[in-house]
Amino acid sequence: MTTPTATPAHGPEAPPAEAPDDTARLSAAVDFVRNQDTATLLRLLLPGLDGLELRALADRCRFAHAALLVFPADGPSLRRQLTACGLDADAVAQPSVVVRERLALRHRREAAALDVRILRPEVRCADGERRVVEMFTLAVPPGSELADVAVHERAGDHEAHIAFEVGRPDPLVLRGLCETFAQHGAVADGGGYNPHEDGTVFYFTAPADSKAGYRRVELYASGDHRSVLTPHLAAYQARQPAETLLRLMTGAWTTQALAACAQLRLPEAMDARNDGGPRAVIGVDALARAVDADPENLATLLRYLAMLGVVSAEPGGFRLTGLGELLRTDSPGSMRSLALMYGGAFYQSFALLASAVRTGQTGFEQLFGENHFDYFARQPALAERFDQSMAASARMFDPLPSHPVIAAAGAVPGRRTVVDVAGGTGELLGRILAARPALHGVLLERAHVVEAARRHLDAAGVGARCSYRVGDFADVPASGDVYVLSRVLHDWDDDRCREILGHCARAMPAHADLLIVERLLPPDGSPSLATAWDLHMMCNVGGRERRADHYAALLDGAGLRLVGHSPLPLGASVLHARKAAPAAAARLPEPSRQG
Repeated sequence: MTTPTATPAHGPEAPPAEAPDDTARLSAAVDFVRNQDTATLLRLLLPGLDGLELRALADRCRFAHAALLVFPADGPSLRRQLTACGLDADAVAQPSVVVRERLALRHRREAAALDVRILRPEVRCADGERRVVEMFTLAVPPGSELADVAVHERAGDHEAHIAFEVGRPDPLVLRGLCETFAQHGAVADGGGYNPHEDGTVFYFTAPADSKAGYRRVELYASGDHRSVLTPHLAAYQARQPAETLLRLMTGAWTTQALAACAQLRLPEAMDARNDGGPRAVIGVDALARAVDADPENLATLLRYLAMLGVVSAEPGGFRLTGLGELLRTDSPGSMRSLALMYGGAFYQSFALLASAVRTGQTGFEQLFGENHFDYFARQPALAERFDQSMAASARMFDPLPSHPVIAAAGAVPGRRTVVDVAGGTGELLGRILAARPALHGVLLERAHVVEAARRHLDAAGVGARCSYRVGDFADVPASGDVYVLSRVLHDWDDDRCREILGHCARAMPAHADLLIVERLLPPDGSPSLATAWDLHMMCNVGGRERRADHYAALLDGAGLRLVGHSPLPLGASVLHARKAAPAAAARLPEPSRQG
């Protein structure tokens, strides 16, 4: 076993006068991987570890690879380097998201213009373990404008690192590993989630007294662990304020790139398959003809979409990914309408966010002269898109047919009715009725929405068990067994919410249950999708997201009590409420015909 010296072949403390060529660097990395083992390397990396800590770390992660960034002139050059170092010259390359973004920030270039790839040829190790050399590649042909990037990166070896793979990753284990690294002097140094391979990386700068020979360390966990990654990145970004702020400022570009992709119908144009197998790679010129676009500008958009994981850049063109498929009109769970809404009317009104904060009037009303419900009602095409965009988030409804309240109602003999108040086109009601054949449904909505709901529920095969009520919140049907308010209350201020809940309470029999689907603001201020939607509701709708205790108070004011709440997909929750005991019930407000 070889112990690395204090002056490593990779990651030197000061750039050498002349950086070695890529083949020599790759050969040194192969030798390092071949001759190391997990326990020895951890002891060198974190010299302060005691015996118990070392065993705990070695049990939960293993030395997996050493990494470096190389700059071949082209594909054949890369294969020759691999062969010279005894590696598989046909190793498969995938796009690299994290390193591409780091290079873009370091060299102040557009990330979409850097086609960084990652491949992992296997190394035969002295201890019999299976490890790899992780190679990041950026093609730099002779005369390329990227030549200065290659010179700087070879000299500094900024992407050189060693990696440990977590064997059975879960949030508790990952948090514990990150804390142990930090306690022994390792400092958060970025990371990210790579959708191409469904893996999460946590980068650290090695402690000052590390003897491992590499300045950077990676923890790799298969799967999506962004909930653990968020605080790790926050610690890193706190030391990189300018770069972090610049990245945040470009969020609007992402919104518009996704909307443009949907508007141009790029996913439909890229859906060609080879003999029913994987989607074909399609060249930019062919795509430009298919969507009637300028080839050069389309290529720029596609490079950006590749950075987002919507398409993947391949030799000869681009391929649609599973993420991009969600922007197809006919894709199961399509989010195309949502992309067009967020990139359209709602995007325009967000330009008035500062005015909304200052005046208390929504940006949407300032821009269009009326609230979005009234505006959409006069714009049939836009109203249809809005209804479709609401259905785009329907994955949050998946667990609801199995909710104890729904399951109990569906199991009781006799006719039981679910009343969906302001239920849109019936996406949620249709799922409940399809899963519970004994239940009947009533959908309350505006006239133009009812017709769309009727078509949807008929197509779903449950229309025969559903009736419809045209009206507003004052027309909530009586005598139901389960009442549903899905993504309704967050549209309104507290006074209107109490009024809506009062209408429901008056209609509900004593035995009835009320299910409320909303996003809940976290009580501790931790990162949440609800916080983003709270801003959206304020600027575009005039409503708000709320904490669970806030909803409990609103329910109490309407003579209802919160029984409990449970999580749903896409950051949502379902709250369960029932009528309060008669002695504790509040005086209900008189019916109102508003809304």
